[in-house]
Amino acid sequence: MNQATPAVLHTPGFAQYNVAWSPFHTTRIAVASSANYGIVGNGRLHVASTFQSPSGMASVKLDKFYETQDGLYDLSWSEVHENQLVTTSGDGSIKLWDVMLNTLPIRAWREHTREVYGVDWSNIKKDQFATCCMDGSVKVWTPEHPRSLTTLQAHHACVYQVLFSPHQPDLVATCSGDGAVRFFDLRTPSFAPTSNTFTAPLSAPVLTVPASPSEELTLDWNKYRPFILASAGIDKTVKIWDCRMLQVGGSSNPVGGKCESRLLGHEYAIRKVQWSPHRPDLLTSGSYDMTCRIWTTNAPPGQTHLVGIHDAHTEFVVGCAWSLHEEGVLATCSWDCNLHIFRV
Repeated sequence: MNQATPAVLHTPGFAQYNVAWSPFHTTRIAVASSANYGIVGNGRLHVASTFQSPSGMASVKLDKFYETQDGLYDLSWSEVHENQLVTTSGDGSIKLWDVMLNTLPIRAWREHTREVYGVDWSNIKKDQFATCCMDGSVKVWTPEHPRSLTTLQAHHACVYQVLFSPHQPDLVATCSGDGAVRFFDLRTPSFAPTSNTFTAPLSAPVLTVPASPSEELTLDWNKYRPFILASAGIDKTVKIWDCRMLQVGGSSNPVGGKCESRLLGHEYAIRKVQWSPHRPDLLTSGSYDMTCRIWTTNAPPGQTHLVGIHDAHTEFVVGCAWSLHEEGVLATCSWDCNLHIFRV
């Protein structure tokens, strides 16, 4: 893949866990990071901006950062307030930040009892966000309420990611250490567990996809094709799922999902997948093999789905995010403490 040297933001001492572009500001980007690779120690939220240097080179600069008592694992920008974003932490806490302020978070919640691995802000119900936890639970929140709105016991294993559907306002998808991708209709009654021992009854999904015999670490909804998802994990394979048999509002608990294609090439587990916000066929994946790969689902028969490889990182690539405003611009973050921004 022909690409210019990436713009780099170095965060010394803090391994980066995920990256997110602002939905409001074209140049604003944020990174969640942890000291000591997230095993023990502090966290740090970095807020940065991209710009053109006098020589015309794309660059990125740190605007400010916020310290936390425990490592940060994920982040998501508000869909309502241009200066706010939420982070999740290894101590189970969730914090809402305003980047116009320089000190403490403006809200904090502490219901999860284990590490909170994922957070996603709904772009349809813009006052709600969802989090997922190592104890198998998923919670839905709104910034105005001191307690969660809903708790789902989604899996009897760690939930690595939860995402709102970009097409259906009450539908969320999850992936888990049990190898399953599940879909939940938030309008159906949910069971709020009283323990995190994986013994609580599971909430009823509207569809379960047996995605992998090993842990499934990441998923993403296609932005243009409803009920088309990508998922990946320990098996080193990006799977494209057609889940159009899903019946929103149904009371059964069906198992299904048709695998449209499998994208092979990563040498170790895949930690992140994300579809392009500008093209229905383009997606990216970040892996423990220290690469980010770009794929197309529209490869001609007999030709590779691989569009390109970004291999400039020297540690696990655990986050990747397409710019929402500028087509073809991709950010990757890694345990090498570096954020890379480049054009595909």
